[in-house]
Parts: sequence; C-alpha cells; structure tokens
Amino acid sequence: MPEPASAPVLRVGNASGFYGDRFDALREMLTGGPLDVLTGDYLSELTMLILGRDRMKDPGAGYARTFLGQLEEGLGLAADHGVKVVANAGGLNPAGLAERIAELADRVGVPARVGHVTGDDLLADGLPEGLADAPWAKGALTANAYLGGAGIAECLRAGADIVVTGRVTDAALVTGPAMAHFGWTDADLDPLAGAVVAGHILECGTQATGGNYSFFQDVLGEHDPLRPGFPLAEIHADGSAVITKHPGTGGAVTVGTVTAQLLYETAGARYPGPEVTARLDTVRLTADGPDRVRVDGVRGEYPPPTLKVGVTRAGGHRYEVAFVLTGLDVEAKARLVRAQLDGVLAARHPAEVRWTLARTDRTDAPVQEEASALLRLVVRDRDPEVGRAVRAACVELALASYPGFHIAAPPGKGTPYGVFEAAYVAPEAVRHVAGLPDGTRVPVLPPPARTGGRGAAMGRPAVLLPDPLPAGPTRRAPLGLIAGARSGDKGGSANIGVWARGEGAWRWLAHELTVPRLRQLLPETAGFVVERHVLPNLRALNFVVHGLLGEGVASQARFDPQAKAVGEWLRSRHVDLPESLLRELRETRELSELREDVL
Repeated sequence: MPEPASAPVLRVGNASGFYGDRFDALREMLTGGPLDVLTGDYLSELTMLILGRDRMKDPGAGYARTFLGQLEEGLGLAADHGVKVVANAGGLNPAGLAERIAELADRVGVPARVGHVTGDDLLADGLPEGLADAPWAKGALTANAYLGGAGIAECLRAGADIVVTGRVTDAALVTGPAMAHFGWTDADLDPLAGAVVAGHILECGTQATGGNYSFFQDVLGEHDPLRPGFPLAEIHADGSAVITKHPGTGGAVTVGTVTAQLLYETAGARYPGPEVTARLDTVRLTADGPDRVRVDGVRGEYPPPTLKVGVTRAGGHRYEVAFVLTGLDVEAKARLVRAQLDGVLAARHPAEVRWTLARTDRTDAPVQEEASALLRLVVRDRDPEVGRAVRAACVELALASYPGFHIAAPPGKGTPYGVFEAAYVAPEAVRHVAGLPDGTRVPVLPPPARTGGRGAAMGRPAVLLPDPLPAGPTRRAPLGLIAGARSGDKGGSANIGVWARGEGAWRWLAHELTVPRLRQLLPETAGFVVERHVLPNLRALNFVVHGLLGEGVASQARFDPQAKAVGEWLRSRHVDLPESLLRELRETRELSELREDVL
C-alpha cells in the first residue's frame, strides 16, 4: 500500500454489490479513473445458502465463480494501473478461490500476489469447542461469523495484490485497506467509524449513485439514469471521505443518493461492527461539488462484545400456485377455490398454508389483464409429497371451478427453501487467519474487550426533535412528495429508512410518522414489533419491523421477500400534507417533475 506521507488520500472503489451484479463493472472501474483499491461485495444471506448447496455437490466449490471470469481481463488491468483488488468472493472457500486466482495469473502471464482470509466458516473444521451444542448449530448448512478488516489489512501489508475473503462485514472491504494504508489501530475509533460509514455507502454499488433511488427523476437530463456508474470514496487519515464516481459515468452522487444508501439495512443510531461501533447519528453529509458528497463528523465507540454469525439451514419445499380471477365476483371466486381445496389441505396437514388475494383488477377494464386479480396459494412442508398432492388437486380444478379458471403458470415441482438465523459468539471462539501471499498463516487477534465512555452498551442516544410546523390547511397527497425511502432486509426483519426533502418536511415528518402512524399506513406490519430510530443529521427516520420477513429472504415468506419495495409502498400512501410545505417545495422546484394530477 502507498505510504501515508506520499498518498494522503486513499481512493477505494466498488465494482459489485451482489453476486450477479454487472459483469463488466470491474473493467469499467479499473479503466475509468484513478483508484488505489477496488472492492467487490458478492455475499448476502441468500448467497451463503446458495454457496452452501454448491459446496454439498462439490467440496471444491463454494465461491463466486463470476469473480474469476472478471479477473480474466481484470488482473492485467489492475497490474497496469497499480490497483489492489479486495473482494469477499471467496464465500465458503476463500483458500480455494485464492488457488484458482494464482492459477489464472500463471495462465494469463500476469504476476499476482494473492492473499486470503479464513476463519469465518465455523463449520469448516468442525465447530469450535463450546459451540457444537449451541441451539443454532443443529442442522446448520452454513454458519459464518462476520469478521472485520484486520485480516485484509495483514494481507495488504504483506504485499498482496489480490485479497479474497469469506464472510466479512460489508464495510470490512473498506476498513481493511484503510487500516493498512493509514496505519490505524483498534484505538483509532473515529477514523475506523468513518471508514465503516464509507464502506456501507459503497457496499451496494450503484445504489449510491442513483440506482433504486426514490427521486430517480431528479437524475434525468444531466445524468444518464439508465446505467449508473459505480461509486468510489476518497478516504482521508481522519476517516472523513468524499463519495464520488468516475467522470463521464451515469447516475449521480448527491446528498440524497448517499442518504438513501446510508439508511439501507441499518437500524438505530449505533451501527456495530467487529472493530468499532459507528454512530450514524453523528454523520454529516455536505455537497462538495458536482457528483461529490463529503462525509465527516463520524464518531466511533467500542465494538460489541460478540461477533454476529449468519446461520442458514434447509427449510423444506415450497409450492406456489397463482389463480387468475377475472371480471365480476372476484371475492366469491376466491372463496370457491379455497373451499374446493380445503379437503386436501386438511388431509395432508402442510406445515404452512398461506392464501393471499391481490386485487390488481379494476372495473370496466379495457385490457383483460387489468380486469384480473391474483389469488396465490403457498404451501410449505419438509415432505415433498405434501406439495405434490396439493399441486395435483389444483390442476384437477381446471374444468370444475370458477368461470374463466386459469392459473398464471403451470404448477412447478416445488422449490427447496432455506431459513436464516442470526447468532452471536465470543470473538475468541473464531479462528480469524490471514493467509499471506508467501503462504504464511497469521492469526488475527480480536480487539481487546473495553468498556467506559466509548462503550456501545450505553442506552439509546438522546434525540432532540425539531419544532413542529404550525397548524394550517392540509391537502391529501402521497407521502412520497415530501420524503424519500429505502427499505431492505436483515434476516427476518425489515428496515424502512425515510428521509425528508428539506427542513420544513423534516419538521413535519419527525412528528407525524410515528410507530402507530406507520402501522396505519402499512397494515401488514400489524402483529410485529416495530422500532423507530431518529437520525436528525440526516433528517431521517429508520423503522425496523421485526419478523416481517419470517425466517429470512430464502424462506420467501411474503410477496416482497427482501422488503425492497416496502419503502415505496409507504411513499405511495396518502396523508394530509401541510399546504405550506407543498408551496415551499414547489418554490424550490422540488416538485417540478410531478404531474398535475398527483396533487
């Protein structure tokens, strides 16, 4: 890594937000402008389950194969531009991926020193002593601790050009290079926290540059919204950073796009990690020129006393049938189908039966599809014969049920599904090891346990709400006129981050959007524990709906299994907005792109 004295800024880019992201992004980032380090995030809860199944079929598998394909050309480009590459593409087999990369380097004639990080996979060499009898270990397909960036830093300090890891925190892909570059230790809490925030902004790739952005129409015109560029962070020794992107790439980097990604898949003001707990309520975002947002002021606290472990296991088989109900008497048609299937369902006793009726139909529709609703039946059970019997019963209704009977697609054979569980272990129970390019294996010790004024064990930070807007006339309109949102999944829970468009909107939102009001606007949250967290610096609220996603994304518990669109559903709900606020937004041209009929 460059010496701090000669390179006061570390430029870290991202070329992947998930396994399956844009294949040519690695080449684009290596050729689009100067970089010191290029990172790639390939792992998610669902990906770990997929890789676990791959490993069952082939013990030599378990890593992201597309990363090797990207390196066919990328190795030479990275060498030519002097860029280090750090990725968690190792999945369940980082050592195996490191070997394949070394073989690739020999084949393409590009010298590459490859390091890798292991120890996250708690099942690799048998569970450590004391964990074998843990309740979460029973039937586990994968069990991976979320490691920090210290192992990555060891590899880079030893001269690695490429570092691949298994399950590390998403932010570790940035904190590791920053630790190696700036010489930070576990005592540098504020700089580490700043790097964690920068890493969280980069981790999902183009979500920081206008992808999946509530106000995507804002990036029309001057910026190409069709192919957003990937983000990069210019990180300084104090942990502050500027988020930007390569010149000429699509999308946009604004305070809004960065805010949206900051709220993604987080919860309260404290964002815990293996090396530091970052205080999200201290983050300051300021525009720093076109496509540049400065991130500073981040405070760090001691890390929690345990490491998170992501556990996946096979759940059983899932069968789904979607009945199409067209025209009149939709409710009565749905009742008829359910009554006709009651017998077989009662006889087979599936572990779970779920019916949902989506009223996608409309009255007097000129298009048949617009006249149709969908009645979905989902059956789960460990015994595949249960689903087969239900599927056969659904097919037998073809000529004996409601008028216009048909289904959206032929009933499939059923798909295996998985479940996710979060567990926690002592850092000392994890064998964190850096595999250096020369073959040396270096144990990585966890930070010492610490308590006191920098401890994250303190209560929830005090929050001072802004003064509410004065009373006045209101107009019924969508919440999304004055607020953006981004939602996502964390195991079986969903988070919904909502931020205001301006100070006036924040004064209204902070007092209006309470937990009871959220429940009214999103009735599907009834019966679940909901937490609200206030982040005044970001003019944002973050809601966590515990259990909304059942046992995680792989269990496909609901229509939107990762809660990706729950935030947009919330924005579409109509509320009584102050007319003074709408006038203010019109005057600042915030609403200029909206159609007249919205209001």
